[in-house]
Amino acid sequence: MAARRGPKSRKPSQSGSPAGPWYMTGQRPPAPEPVAYAQHGSCDLDGSTERLRTYIRAELLPAFPFKDARFASLPSSDGVDRISLLPDELLSNIVSRLYVTEAAGTALLASRWRRVWHSAPLVLSDAYISPIRRGSRSTAAAVSYILEAHPGPFRCVHLVSSRMGSRQAQLARWIELLAAKGVQELVLVNRPLPLDVPLPATLFGITTLTRLYISLWKFPDVARLPRGTSFPHLLELGICSVVMEDGDIETVVARSPVLEILNIQGSNNGLRLRLVSQSIRCVQICGSVLENITVVKAPQLDRLILEAPRGNTGGLCTRIIIGDAPKLHALGILKPGNHIVETRGIVSGIKASPTTMVTSVKTLSLNVRFGNRDDVKMVPSFLRCFPNLEKLHIISGKCDFEAGSARLNLKFWESARPTENVKSCIKVFSFREFRGEIGEVAFIKFFFRNARVLENASIVTANPSFTPFCTNEAFSKASKASDKAASKSDLHMVLLGSTGPDGGRLWSFRKGADYTFDDPFLSSAGARQENWRVNPAIYVAVSASFAIRVPTLVALPCELCGYLWPGVGYVRIRNINTME
Repeated sequence: MAARRGPKSRKPSQSGSPAGPWYMTGQRPPAPEPVAYAQHGSCDLDGSTERLRTYIRAELLPAFPFKDARFASLPSSDGVDRISLLPDELLSNIVSRLYVTEAAGTALLASRWRRVWHSAPLVLSDAYISPIRRGSRSTAAAVSYILEAHPGPFRCVHLVSSRMGSRQAQLARWIELLAAKGVQELVLVNRPLPLDVPLPATLFGITTLTRLYISLWKFPDVARLPRGTSFPHLLELGICSVVMEDGDIETVVARSPVLEILNIQGSNNGLRLRLVSQSIRCVQICGSVLENITVVKAPQLDRLILEAPRGNTGGLCTRIIIGDAPKLHALGILKPGNHIVETRGIVSGIKASPTTMVTSVKTLSLNVRFGNRDDVKMVPSFLRCFPNLEKLHIISGKCDFEAGSARLNLKFWESARPTENVKSCIKVFSFREFRGEIGEVAFIKFFFRNARVLENASIVTANPSFTPFCTNEAFSKASKASDKAASKSDLHMVLLGSTGPDGGRLWSFRKGADYTFDDPFLSSAGARQENWRVNPAIYVAVSASFAIRVPTLVALPCELCGYLWPGVGYVRIRNINTME
């Protein structure tokens, strides 16, 4: 049997691989294809909802399993059908990894294959049902037929291409079938418009779920759920651009005793979240109006990521109250002008003391407007709250020129004095969206002159296509600002340029919750090397006074950015304190 996967997939692009033709010739790789980006959390009705849906599917939803796999068998030279000699259990495993249309087609081969098809755990995505047009009435009809015909169990079901606004009865039947046939992973995305199609409360009857993502719906009325309703096996929950009421998320978390990952995007109504969970490890909230988040009791919480917050009514700040979270390791992306951090009822910004500090945090990410005096004045206060900080990531936010911002120079930072963690703890430092502004240069000078144990550092300029500035001048300023480094370690520094979108790429839930990376802020940036370019004017230097120029003919491993691909010019990696 030769099993072929549904629609033809495009051949992998060679531009992103070191094996591509540009790698062999030493030429610059092709520019990445343009991608349509939605505004963070945007939900207006003039067509941007489709762009939002594209962003949600590309960056926030879990990837569909086996989508790139290919299955085939060649006829044997002696004419023996060796595939049919395999045991049913192995054949069932193979069939479960095919597109559902191809898997169902195996039932036509023989009665044995019909038995195999019915026993194989179903893996279904309506995005890969062909040749039916996506979003058409027949796509929903095909989904209904498959869900009715297959006896289960359902390993993974992604329903992302159907407009369900006028099909409430059909949606309810789908959920009933999924619950009866034991679905484990479920992704439900409504095709806008409308944006407030209610999800049936029977969704909470699917007790076999281990992963659940819902997007562009109205949340079920959890107040009417029967006592004892729960998700006993749910490990990961994603809620993207869903209309919710206060307390909905707390109710779901409370009814999910083993939940480890909670992802929220596009909450528009002013989210107020109280986090109480014995199992949760990672919380990500992006593109949302967040009034406050209180970590009441979360003994396993390791990552708390708040990205691209949208303004609260009246310009109020978001309050982040950290209570019982002894394992909190990574925190960000905080904006000093928009976030207020409280620890045990104490507000950041006062004199630091043992009762105001979060000693467990080792990785911190800040988004700072270096032309805004209020933002800059809060940076030392934030740093003092985390005395054991080892990794600091800075994103430079854009702002209009303010009177007095020219005073945010090196003297300003010297008068503020370096925090103890800058002097004796921070080993990894990254600075993104650098434009060479006065405040940026002053901070980098101050940091490098006081960071005594710094080992790895990277500075990435902004994309000049969005923010006009002289890139050569910016690289020169960054180089000079880091020359007088105080580090007694072997300091390695990388200067890079960006070809990515304004402000950097949108946040990815997949990267933020990827525990193969110890640092979620580094992985989300470093895994996107296709959006970085190495400035052709930079060089490799092995000391502060000796430099050599070498072409990057091989991919250079770098802790700060993954790999710097060859053929794009030169890379500057500086080892300041040795002459080796």
